[in-house]
Amino acid sequence: MSTQRRNFIQWLVYGAGVFAAASAPYGIARMLAPKPPGSRVTKRPARRSMRPPGALAKDVDFLEACIGCGLCAEVCPPRCILFHRREGAGEVNTPYIVPEEKGCVLCMKCGEVCPTPALKAIPHEKAAIFDQVDMGVAQIDRLTCYPWVDTGVCGACVLSCPLGTRAIGFDFANLYRPVVKSDCVGCGLCVEVCPHPSLPIRIVARSEGTVTGHTVEKVGSPKSLDQAKENPKGVLPF
Repeated sequence: MSTQRRNFIQWLVYGAGVFAAASAPYGIARMLAPKPPGSRVTKRPARRSMRPPGALAKDVDFLEACIGCGLCAEVCPPRCILFHRREGAGEVNTPYIVPEEKGCVLCMKCGEVCPTPALKAIPHEKAAIFDQVDMGVAQIDRLTCYPWVDTGVCGACVLSCPLGTRAIGFDFANLYRPVVKSDCVGCGLCVEVCPHPSLPIRIVARSEGTVTGHTVEKVGSPKSLDQAKENPKGVLPF
């Protein structure tokens, strides 16, 4: 092996070693950084995977495409786009939305300025938004929503929806009971304006449905009998 070739190989090995040593602290810090707290508004953990409108469907693809430039947040009128700061792995500096704090107004400006395929540019038109935006779907807990338990008149979620009654409307039998429809794109404005302290409406994965499911143990089952001993009044938890 010639001296020139040997020196070149040694230079490559030395350069790789220096690069690995320099990047090690950064990589370790990203992996060991603690998870951030949940929403400041509720005790419920915030759904951190809710990406801006037009985001790639698979989060692994989004993380690979996003470069964390921050342009989407700079043009966002309601300032609803936040960034992962302390998480490990590849989520650092990637955008997300917590509707409990601020919902998306579907202005579609974020996709216009995104320099990568992470956010798709979608026209600010209802037809395009219905067809191409899928951030999740609103889900209502009918056991806590004021109109559904007949403890008040509301309608804030329906009135705030930027897409109108095609996404959310009122129940036919009761004009104040909200009903989420399949065309909801999950912008989260309904969550932001909900006046109930426990926020009975939230954004979930579309597969979870538009109504919160509850299960009740059958009276007489071993589990319910044990609960009855601890709860003499006979009130079973949902």
